[in-house]
Amino acid sequence: MEKRPMKKTAGGVSRRDFLKGMGTGALGTAVLPPLLGQTIATKKGRVPVYDRKTIALTVNGRKVGLDVEANETLLDVLRDKLDLTGAKKVCDRGECGGCTVLLDGAPVYACMFLAIRADGRTVTTVEGLADGDKLHPVQEAFIEKDGYQCGFCTSGFLMTASAFLEKNPVPSLDEIQQALSGNLCRCGNYAKIYGAVDAAAKKMRGA
Repeated sequence: MEKRPMKKTAGGVSRRDFLKGMGTGALGTAVLPPLLGQTIATKKGRVPVYDRKTIALTVNGRKVGLDVEANETLLDVLRDKLDLTGAKKVCDRGECGGCTVLLDGAPVYACMFLAIRADGRTVTTVEGLADGDKLHPVQEAFIEKDGYQCGFCTSGFLMTASAFLEKNPVPSLDEIQQALSGNLCRCGNYAKIYGAVDAAAKKMRGA
């Protein structure tokens, strides 16, 4: 019996060729990314890829060493492994500033910062802002000026404000607002927060 030739599609490709091509394409889609990933990961000059790593850092003046997963954030390590829960996990995607801590004196979103990257560096959380029983001037001002309501955002504002005032001891209202623009207050208590930061600046100047 004579075999019928396969019908060609409008583009001149048979159904069988089309299905064979789809199968090869699916295989390529499944296999190619891992291969590319291996090539990129092992390329000379690239940062080494870790599953786990032992890191050493200084947190609130205390040196600590611990094992961390490659995907663990600084926020998770601080809260879950060091029991420092002052930095809050609120949005968990770098939008609200509730997790702000100081890394070598500069404010960072701890929820977006990998713990591995903190190896050898200095971290200050809100628990380390006071000097023993003596509150930091920013903390005092927030209490005096009612610069908080529910409190979830407060630690982030405190850390951002303290770092800002170290660099700018005589800020204008516009500069205060700009400096705190990465921190969100869901209660909308901004007027009192800005007033508290202004009062803290005066305290720090001894005015």
